[in-house]
Amino acid sequence: MNRKKKINSILKAKQKKMNAKLHKSNKPRYISKAERAKLEAEEANAKNEESQTSQESEINEQESQA
Repeated sequence: MNRKKKINSILKAKQKKMNAKLHKSNKPRYISKAERAKLEAEEANAKNEESQTSQESEINEQESQA
C-alpha cells in the first residue's frame, strides 16, 4: 500500500507542476523601486527633449514667416 501511495503522490506532484506551467499568472512582472525611478527619469528626459524640439520648430517657423 505504501509503494502505491508513494507512486501516486509522485505522479500527482508531476501533474501539478505541469499544470502550473500551462497556466501562467496574469500578474504583471515586479519592477523594483530603483528601476521605476530610472524609467521615470528617462521618460522625463524624453518629454523635455520633445518640448525643446517643438519650441525650436515653432521659432524656426516664425522666423521664416517674418
